[in-house]
Amino acid sequence: MTITYLKTAKPAAERAEDDAKVRSTVEATLREIETGGDAAIASLSQKFDGVSRPSFRLTPSEIEAAMSRVSTRDMEDIRFAQTQIRRFAEAQRASMTDIEVETMPGVVLGHRNIPVQSVGCYVPGGKFPMVASAHMSVLTATVAGVPRIVASAPPVKGEPHPAIVAAMHLGGAHEIYVLGGIQAVGAMAIGTETIEPVHMLVGPGNAFVAEAKRQLYGRVGIDLFAGPTETMVIADDTVDAELVATDLLGQAEHGYNSPACLITNSRALAEATLAEIDRLLAILPTAETASVSWRDYGEVILCDSHDEMLAVANDMAYEHVQVMTDRDDWYLAQMHSYGALFLGPRTNVANGDKVIGTNHTLPTKKAGRYTGGLWVGKFLKTHSYQRVTSDEAAATIGAYGSRLCMLEGFVGHAEQCNIRVRRYGGRNVGYGMAAE
Repeated sequence: MTITYLKTAKPAAERAEDDAKVRSTVEATLREIETGGDAAIASLSQKFDGVSRPSFRLTPSEIEAAMSRVSTRDMEDIRFAQTQIRRFAEAQRASMTDIEVETMPGVVLGHRNIPVQSVGCYVPGGKFPMVASAHMSVLTATVAGVPRIVASAPPVKGEPHPAIVAAMHLGGAHEIYVLGGIQAVGAMAIGTETIEPVHMLVGPGNAFVAEAKRQLYGRVGIDLFAGPTETMVIADDTVDAELVATDLLGQAEHGYNSPACLITNSRALAEATLAEIDRLLAILPTAETASVSWRDYGEVILCDSHDEMLAVANDMAYEHVQVMTDRDDWYLAQMHSYGALFLGPRTNVANGDKVIGTNHTLPTKKAGRYTGGLWVGKFLKTHSYQRVTSDEAAATIGAYGSRLCMLEGFVGHAEQCNIRVRRYGGRNVGYGMAAE
C-alpha cells in the first residue's frame, strides 16, 4: 500500500503563531465585556463594525422593516429551505423518546429529554452573510422546544442584513441582535445590563468567534469546537475532473484557510483535477479567496485501493465528505469519522449547506472522531430519574448498595442504604456496618 501526495497543504506548525494571537485577543476582549457590560459592547461594535446604536436588540418594527426589504422570491426560497430543515429536525426529534422501565420488581428507572432553557445562535456576516446558518441554529432550536432563543448577526454596511433577520424571525428567534464577532457571543454568554445571558452558544463563525466559544465553554454549553470549513472529495474514475474541481473550489471560497482535499485511486483523475482547478480559478469570481485556500490548504492524495482511501479519509475526519465512486454505499457503511456525508455525483455540499434539510454546522479539525454536528438533539438534555416503589425493593437494593459502598470505604454512603434496609426491610444493621 502506498500513498502519494500530488499536492500538500502547508504545515500546521506555521499556523500556531496566528492561533496564539487570536487566543490573546479573545481573552482580552471577553474580559472587557465582563467588566464593561453594555458600554464595552457599544465600544467594540463601533470599533469592529462601525455601528453605534442605543440598543442592539432589534425592535418588532425594525424586524418588520428589514423583512420588507427581502424580495418575494428570496422570501419564498427561505421558506422552502426552512420547510426542508424543519421536516428533518422534526423527524429527528420524534426519534428521541422518553423512557421508563421497571428493571426489577419495585425499581423504576427512566429518562426525560428536556430542552436547554436558553440558547444564543450566532449567524456569521462578514464576507458572506450566512443566511442559512439562521435556519440551522434558530429553527432547529425551535423544533427542540427551547423556550428562549437569542439570535445575533453582524451588521452589513451598517445595517441588519434583511435576509438574515427574516430567517431568524421565521425560524422562531425571540430576541434578535445586530452584533458581530466576539462582542456578540460574549454578550450572549456573559450577559450585560440589558442582555440576559444564555445557557448555550451555537453557530459557526470566524477564528475569533470559534476561539471565544472555546474560552466560554464550561461557563455555557456550546454545540462543538469549529474551525475553518473543510471539504473532502473521495472519487474514482466514475466521475470527471470538472465535477471534482468544481466541488473542491465551491468550498475553498469560504475563506483563505479552508482545506479542500481529493482522495482518489485514479492518477488520471488526480492530474486532470489539478489542471481543471487551474482553469476554473481563472474564471471563478471568488478566485481571490479560493485560490489562496487551494494554494495553502489544498491536497490531492493518490491511493492504491478503496480500502486505503477509506483509511486515509477516516484518519483525516473532514467536515464535509463527498463520495463519488462505484461503491458509495460501502463508504456509507464503513466511514466512521466525518461531519456529514454527501453520496453520489448528484449530491453536493452546497445543497447540504443551504437547503436540503440536514444541518450544516459540523465538526472540523478531526472532531468528527468523537462528535457529530448540530442537530435537534444538541438542544436537548437527557436526564435520568429513579423511583423505588416497594419496601422489598428498597431493602434488597439497599443491601447491595450498602456492601458496595463499604467496599469503597464510603461509610456515609453506606448509611444512606442502611437506613432504608432498617426501615423498609426490618433488618438490624449496625451503624457504619455493611448490610448482610
